[in-house]
Amino acid sequence: MDPDDHDDLDNVANLANLEAALHAARALILADLAAADVADAEVVSLVEDAVAQRRWWVEQWPEGAGFVAGLVAQDVQDGLLERYGRWPLCPRCDENPHALAVEPELGPDPHWVCEASGTALAPVGSLRGTL
Repeated sequence: MDPDDHDDLDNVANLANLEAALHAARALILADLAAADVADAEVVSLVEDAVAQRRWWVEQWPEGAGFVAGLVAQDVQDGLLERYGRWPLCPRCDENPHALAVEPELGPDPHWVCEASGTALAPVGSLRGTL
């Protein structure tokens, strides 16, 4: 086998891993949006835009593929805030409504966290039954 062929196979495998991370991030965020019953066409387009923007980021830093779900969740939160308001609202804090935060901000295994109490409520993608 020509060494260049091996490099080509590695590149294909890397691209497949990056695409898998992006598709997984999309699925997780869509699951959380559906759990809150806000996954209409305009919001899904917002998710698609966030995934497309993060595609460039993860192509530049493939080691960050495990961080994409949290970043896309934050991007969607920002987009929803600009258009509709805070999402997802913390189901535990009635007196001072606030959105859940994604933690870690840049890291693997992102969770939705109530910043007021510091309590992790659910992994990103698992809000169903929490809201």
